[in-house]
Amino acid sequence: MIPVRGFAAHSATTPLVPFRFERRRPGPHDVQIEILYCGVCHSDLHQARNDWSNSLYPMVPGHEIVGRVVAVGAHVTKFRIGDVAGVGCMVDSCRRCEACEADLEQYCPDCLLTYNARDPRNGELTFGGYSEQIVVEERFVVKIPDTMELKAVAPLLCAGITTYSPLRHWKVGPGQKVGVIGLGGLGHMGVKFARAMGARVVMVTTSPEKGKDALRLGADEVLVSTDVAAMAAARGSFHFLLNTIPVGHDVNPYLGLLRLDGVMVLVGVLTPVEPLAGINLIHGRRSLAGSGIGGMAETQEMIDFCAEHGIVSDVEMIRIQDINAAYERLLRNDVRYRFVIDMASLRQPA
Repeated sequence: MIPVRGFAAHSATTPLVPFRFERRRPGPHDVQIEILYCGVCHSDLHQARNDWSNSLYPMVPGHEIVGRVVAVGAHVTKFRIGDVAGVGCMVDSCRRCEACEADLEQYCPDCLLTYNARDPRNGELTFGGYSEQIVVEERFVVKIPDTMELKAVAPLLCAGITTYSPLRHWKVGPGQKVGVIGLGGLGHMGVKFARAMGARVVMVTTSPEKGKDALRLGADEVLVSTDVAAMAAARGSFHFLLNTIPVGHDVNPYLGLLRLDGVMVLVGVLTPVEPLAGINLIHGRRSLAGSGIGGMAETQEMIDFCAEHGIVSDVEMIRIQDINAAYERLLRNDVRYRFVIDMASLRQPA
């Protein structure tokens, strides 16, 4: 076994603290990665504090992982020592179901999450990227060009693929008017992707100040959702809406923005939304859908797309010793737009 240092939550009410644990040594198909950077997803906060009532402790969060390969198994073909590699939200799946056979491992009923899950092979908890190293089978690792800004690549492994996947699935592109609802870790990536895909991008927000920043990120215009007159004028004009709001809310006003056969996709909210008025779907043959992360093939496609178009996340770097303060700032939405941990700080004094 490989001794590893990290930070862990031991209960829903205590802060993350230094934690020592062990990883398996690389098997024939495994890649061992020294973690350089790990993004801080809002779901890390939810899981650490058991907001979804499914937390397993001790918990080492982190599923936006970028690092350098330090060892490979004998049968590994995609990676060599020294390569830059990324690990996202999952580290295994059943390989046999309909979803897996379609390269949609994220929808596998037995998808194994990078952390806060129990590995069926040994019954042990999975531990995530708030740590020095990780060992993952190469199928669940993506290659990252070392020409990219690596610290800003980390959030692509969750926030990036969560927004890229629905935009690709619903074929967003030139000639379409696309709204991105909510400007945060997900929303700012949605703006960048939709713009790079050639759509006309509108940031839909309650905050005029955030709207100004959306223009910097690449939005063509801003629609303030609390402006009744502006919302009325925009009715029936959008081909696609990417809804990144992370909490329960009323989706009905946004559905009214869709044109005939328009689609709104939820990617942020896991809790109940306000009651849906059926007329908002029936009128205009509109659709309300949901989407998770992408499969491994699509995640690699997304990384390659980002490298081609010069897309990375807007990040604020922190030390691992400051993770609890970062969580408090997340609660106040006080980050633009993603915290990323410099894991070199694990080797530095507190």
